[in-house]
Amino acid sequence: MCGIAGIVEPDRTVDRADVERQLRLLDHRGPDSAGVFSGSRAVIGQTRLAIIDLVTGDPPVTNEDRSVGVALNGEIYNYAELRNRLQGSGHEFATTGDTEVIAHLAEELEPVQLAQALEGMFGFAVWDERRGRLILGRDRAGKKPLYYWHEDGQLAFASEIKALLADGRVPRRLNQRAIPAYLTFGYAPTPYTFFEGVMSVPPGHVLVLDEHGLRTTRYWSPAVAPSNGDGTPASMQDASSELRSLLDAAVQRRMVSDVPLGAFLSGGIDSATVVALMAGASERPVKTFTIGFDEGTGFDERPYAAMVSDRFKTDHTEFVVQPHAVDLIERLVWHHDQPFGDSSAIPTFLLSELTKGHVTVALSGDGGDELFAGYERFAATMALRHYQRLPGPVRNGVRSLLEAAPSLPGRAGSAQRFAARADLPAVDAYRSWISYIPEASRAELLAEPDPWAFEDYRRQWERSAGDSTLNRLLHLNYSTYLLDDLLPKVDRMSMAHGLEVRSPFLDRELTEFAFRLPPRLKSRGFKLKRVLKHSVSDLLPSALLDRRKQGFGIPLDRWFREDLGAYLRSTLGARDARVAHYLKAPALAGLLAEHQSGRRNHGHALWTLLTLEVFLRSQGW
Repeated sequence: MCGIAGIVEPDRTVDRADVERQLRLLDHRGPDSAGVFSGSRAVIGQTRLAIIDLVTGDPPVTNEDRSVGVALNGEIYNYAELRNRLQGSGHEFATTGDTEVIAHLAEELEPVQLAQALEGMFGFAVWDERRGRLILGRDRAGKKPLYYWHEDGQLAFASEIKALLADGRVPRRLNQRAIPAYLTFGYAPTPYTFFEGVMSVPPGHVLVLDEHGLRTTRYWSPAVAPSNGDGTPASMQDASSELRSLLDAAVQRRMVSDVPLGAFLSGGIDSATVVALMAGASERPVKTFTIGFDEGTGFDERPYAAMVSDRFKTDHTEFVVQPHAVDLIERLVWHHDQPFGDSSAIPTFLLSELTKGHVTVALSGDGGDELFAGYERFAATMALRHYQRLPGPVRNGVRSLLEAAPSLPGRAGSAQRFAARADLPAVDAYRSWISYIPEASRAELLAEPDPWAFEDYRRQWERSAGDSTLNRLLHLNYSTYLLDDLLPKVDRMSMAHGLEVRSPFLDRELTEFAFRLPPRLKSRGFKLKRVLKHSVSDLLPSALLDRRKQGFGIPLDRWFREDLGAYLRSTLGARDARVAHYLKAPALAGLLAEHQSGRRNHGHALWTLLTLEVFLRSQGW
């Protein structure tokens, strides 16, 4: 795992010092070494976190005659196979790692073919001096970030926005249209950012800049319609058997490392599955790491993680989060470069810090819920069509009864949210359930609502028209929440500590298999992840397989009323709050007052607004 950056100029030689300045802001992503490659009109560079090939793999990495330079962030899991093929066709290698295979592939293949040949998580840059061409590529799921700015033939790129902005040509202007989108989703949807003109390379795409201009091409996307006659198993037994084989292979591919390796372990099925398969493939006890809360509020999964650790005899380490951890907010925003509404960034940051004290690579269970329907909101959306058949007076009565009650925890709270949105179309109900700030509060906060992000969201939904409702939801979630919430959170919080996190569930073969499976094998009613549970039923304790999913959240409601109330009032509630320039101050004050009084719980909404406030202050806006 590393950080990459670079600059291309149409009419002049780029100063190496400009790219070196970018790289200094990416030291946390690659603390072991750094280097740049210079061409006639471009300089590309890389900071390196050494994982594979500790001796010869430092940047810059090139082909034989140094006409092609490569910068890579991530891991190419099939590099040994590619290397063997390239050597067989006459290419000579100076390193034993994965980056160099991209340089040689770039000599033979066009950009789309190059990206398609790679299996892994990556953001890469190739400068081809002979062709006068820059290629940027991003992995299929979007695990590795890659941002760019382009104007009048000039282009700058980087793994993080802060490094992009280190190029003085890139303007630092607020994209105000990101704010309404952020209040709903907790992020600025790809390809947009909070900075005007700064864009994110979409996942599964390559970007090419040459004498003909800039063009972006998709090279992969998940299936969005059911396949027929392709050999996809239809029975639970056959599907489970094939899934188990794919999971085994995906885990083993991600255990290749020349540095210490371990795993994140929560109390859920996905991380437990990864740990179980790692234990079966390792001669030594797997190092596992978990985090929890001494709260007594149901947020602590340490007992379940300990159950898995005991079963597989792992070398286990725990860490406890205390309320003062929210003092980290300025650091979290600095690493994200943008506001970020998902408060589980706090435990992810601290878990990564703990883990890096022991290992340099950690496997995680990210992606299991996205592929196999692990979220209850999927089942709730599927249940809409049944609920909407009830007589209108019955639905209205249920909604009125639940709305009159205060905010309720657990399944009662889920029922409140379901009834309040049950008359909406499926895609709008689903979006409403995942909103960080409820629609009524957003309407009060925004002077001029801007629906562009909702329209983009519906377009994502329409791309899967013709498929089953569940598969459409899975595709929508994969293309939005996974891409812009879950993956950036894990990437930024782990790379803040120079820790590489690998996700076996996001393996390409496994992903394509999951999207081909019949929906009934994934979910039936509120029985979620059916095929995954069946596949690992011989590995995991039944208590783990049967428990309700618990998110990686923190007890914000209580923290903002008690331990962190003063901090909240001194920032978001201050007279000079920056958010007041973009949101209605009375509505903001009302949210704060209502939460403090205990009439309603607005913890997630307040966290979303708080990180926006800290971001605006950090930029001087």
